[in-house]
Amino acid sequence: MSKGGVETEEQVDTRTRTIPPYHVVLLDDDDHTYEYVIEMLRAVFGMSQEKAYLHACEVDSLKRTILLTTSREHAELKREQVHAFGPDPRIPRCKGSMTAIIEPA
Repeated sequence: MSKGGVETEEQVDTRTRTIPPYHVVLLDDDDHTYEYVIEMLRAVFGMSQEKAYLHACEVDSLKRTILLTTSREHAELKREQVHAFGPDPRIPRCKGSMTAIIEPA
């Protein structure tokens, strides 16, 4: 390209950019049973019975568990699916779903 007799060259950034990962984190509460947590994780995340049980144990003991690390958009979708799962029918006082958050990995 020539601008007023001066040669210029367009520079294109060809570096690969990675999408920053996000964690989907399930938070503990006293209004949901292990059975509920396992059912929800199997339905929303497609986890095996064993893996879902391990997450249920972890959220109960550590008060949180990282369920998935993925793109922000996918993490937001999974968080909303957890929130839409509904109350635990085994506990009468339970009024809604468990809480999940997303955070940078």
